[in-house]
Amino acid sequence: MSEDTVDLPRDIDPHRAVDRIIINSKKYAKAKAERIYMEEYRKSLKAIIMKRSLESSVNAQEREAYSDPEYTDWLKKLQIAIEVEEQLRWEMVAAQARVEVWRSQEASNRVEGKLTL
Repeated sequence: MSEDTVDLPRDIDPHRAVDRIIINSKKYAKAKAERIYMEEYRKSLKAIIMKRSLESSVNAQEREAYSDPEYTDWLKKLQIAIEVEEQLRWEMVAAQARVEVWRSQEASNRVEGKLTL
């Protein structure tokens, strides 16, 4: 099995899928809030670093800010925050899809049951 495939159970338990959504909802909300905060803080961090600069022109201060280790470290943290948020989001989407698949299977089973009577 390759690294890109995941061995998941094929039996669909809609209750478990909904539980997963509920459990992940708090984590997802926190991850999204963290990501949005970090995106907004980027502006403050840039201004703080620019203010420390000894350069006189705004362009030079901006260039210094973008290359500052504190800023580049912050970008790595933002990357991780986005990854966490996206993973949780897709786990929730997958759980919702499992519920939909289960609904479709149940509807098919009902139709099949009527046809065999």
